[in-house]
Amino acid sequence: MKSSVRKFRLFIRLIVVLVFLAVVLGGIFGWKYYQMQQMEAQQAQPQPAMPVEVHRIDTESWRTELQSVGTLRAINGIQVANEVPGVVSEIAFESGQDVRQGDILLKLDSSVDQAALEALQAQAQLANETFRRYSDLLPRNAISQSQYDEARADYQAARADVAQQQAQLDKKTIRAPFDGTVGLRQVDLGQYIATGTAIVGLDMLDPIYADYSVPEQRLDQIQPGRQVEVRVSAYPGDVFTGEIIAISPAVNESSRTFDVRSRLDNPDKRLRPGMFADVRTLSPQADEVLTLPRTALSFNTYGDFVFKVVENDDGQTIASRTQVTTGRTRGDQVEITDGLKAGDRVVATGLLRLRDGQTIEPAAANTASEAKDSQEAQG
Repeated sequence: MKSSVRKFRLFIRLIVVLVFLAVVLGGIFGWKYYQMQQMEAQQAQPQPAMPVEVHRIDTESWRTELQSVGTLRAINGIQVANEVPGVVSEIAFESGQDVRQGDILLKLDSSVDQAALEALQAQAQLANETFRRYSDLLPRNAISQSQYDEARADYQAARADVAQQQAQLDKKTIRAPFDGTVGLRQVDLGQYIATGTAIVGLDMLDPIYADYSVPEQRLDQIQPGRQVEVRVSAYPGDVFTGEIIAISPAVNESSRTFDVRSRLDNPDKRLRPGMFADVRTLSPQADEVLTLPRTALSFNTYGDFVFKVVENDDGQTIASRTQVTTGRTRGDQVEITDGLKAGDRVVATGLLRLRDGQTIEPAAANTASEAKDSQEAQG
């Protein structure tokens, strides 16, 4: 009797547990079903149009370019040094100063050389007087021809000694051999410097050379007079233009490249010797290409695409995902070789917020061509 009662109680407990689980699970599934119904209802409601900036595709003139890496080099660049030893008595420049050809940079003590020059000048003066006297006496046969010749030789030798000493004295004054900008001074006032001591660097900065190498397969694309564009990391976004002035006559056998030199105007002296240069040699003829800003493109492994601005069957403006093929790049512009045509409009920014077929509201025109079309329409 007791075992029957125990079994009955266990059965009742099992029924209660099952009913409880059924109620809990039913509540969970019911809540999930309610949430799904709410989401479907929200999606069924018309979404507001998303405001976007629109870019209209135009054609631009691009020239084929050959990209190379090179180095900037001064047309004239030296370390100014002394030809004779001596003690620095005067420094006539400041570090970083612009100088002209012939400007005095430094003087060495020349007191001993000056005294020696004056002594030689006195001897030359005496030799000159003797030679003039003998010149008057020779026609009267007062002296022999040999005495006259000796006096003339003494005078000429004295003049040569003066010129030699003057040249030695001039070397105590170091002058700028060409126009340029001096670097950092390497000597001090009162310092004794031996022959060949580096005093200061001097570089001619305007114009300036850009030297680079090109593979031998590209020789047909390189000619003197062809335009080049140079970019340096010190001024990102800036482009410096120049032209090719010389091509090496021989190809380097180890690298199979040949050297090219171009010349760039550098009036503001922003370009400096030794800078790394990204050099692009341009072809003489330009091609008409379609371009887009980088922000209007989405790059991925499955292919590049844009959101093209079109109208659906209901007359609504929507963003239509369109695959495109890209080509060359210039700064923030990318060439479009397939998938779009001139006059098409695409979403310019905010691609991550868009989905295919989403209703959009184009903002005001953001290109010069669109602004021009708008003004013509208003007129």
